[in-house]
Amino acid sequence: MPLNLTGRIALVTGASRGIGAAIALALAEAGADIAVNYQNKAAQAEAVAAAVIATGRRAVTIQADVSDSAAVTAMVRHCEEKLGPVDILINNAGIGLIRGIDDLTEADFDTTIAVNLKSVFLCTQAVLPHMRARNWGRIVNISSGAARGAGGVGPHYNASKAGMEGLTRGYASRLVKQGITVNAVAPSLIETDMVRSGLAASAARIPLGRFGTAEEVAQVVLMLIGNAYMTGQTVAMSGGLAFN
Repeated sequence: MPLNLTGRIALVTGASRGIGAAIALALAEAGADIAVNYQNKAAQAEAVAAAVIATGRRAVTIQADVSDSAAVTAMVRHCEEKLGPVDILINNAGIGLIRGIDDLTEADFDTTIAVNLKSVFLCTQAVLPHMRARNWGRIVNISSGAARGAGGVGPHYNASKAGMEGLTRGYASRLVKQGITVNAVAPSLIETDMVRSGLAASAARIPLGRFGTAEEVAQVVLMLIGNAYMTGQTVAMSGGLAFN
């Protein structure tokens, strides 16, 4: 059955491009109104919002550093004022600073953990009161195959994504009785700016023979949102490169 999210409000972090933008549009096509969070790329965020509005849904762009607690509080409040309280949270914002072990600095490590992991905690905590009040909520965290494999970004990135999956399980176990599901999607080698900028020059080692698409990730996100029985799980996507 087609997923019907009419009347639901979704907040997608890091939604100005790539996977986040694809998820925002897919949610809108399913009927949700969308808060498009971005950090620096205002014009791209506005373009995503315009595409959402073209589907007949409402949209708002919200600039916020999701690793900063005050900014997250203000972002959620702005979403509530413009669209309504958040029913669906997609923790997608992240950075991938490609570093070798000898090049990795403390600042690189701290920034990666703050943006990729701490943000999930801050955004989740901020939207939980409304979800609990309605006894319904959906949280999907965008992880990576690097949470379980070597990856090509660096150990700081591995740690941030492994921590995200730990948060996913921890929240899921504590919120399941309140109608809130928490799951993760772990894509590997999706054709995004990170991959195109040098993470993987070729798809030759992927058994399927190509990179994944942001739209394929969005399909899995919608599947998780539509399934009330599935929680605490990480869905891997790698074109046959690795298996859970």
